[in-house]
Amino acid sequence: MGRFKREEHLKGRTEIKEVFSKGKRYGCPGAKLFVLKNDLPFNRICFTLTKGKGFKTAVSRNRAKRLGREAFRLMKPGLKNGYDLILLVYPESGDVCPQGKHRLQSRHRLQDRQEQLGSLFQKAGLLK
Repeated sequence: MGRFKREEHLKGRTEIKEVFSKGKRYGCPGAKLFVLKNDLPFNRICFTLTKGKGFKTAVSRNRAKRLGREAFRLMKPGLKNGYDLILLVYPESGDVCPQGKHRLQSRHRLQDRQEQLGSLFQKAGLLK
């Protein structure tokens, strides 16, 4: 599985703006997924956070992105190819997670981020 290849990173202001403006949106507590078909044999992804005071420290911002990247890397083999994706992560709050078992304060765990992404990918119809 290894690292992300350079071509798997969605980069460039115009490409990212296009996904935000033309892509379909799927949400769950704590995150939103933007999806746009790209006609490539692989997916490209960008991880971003909401603006504002939600993530209080650089450590929390970096951890949120790192967990998102790792969860995506682990789930990548089970996804359909040919899409540009943006994962927009919201700060931890008292919202209930999709399964309703616990609150989003536990989103700092990889397993919880995978459940969250799995829910979003299922809504978007990206699971094989």
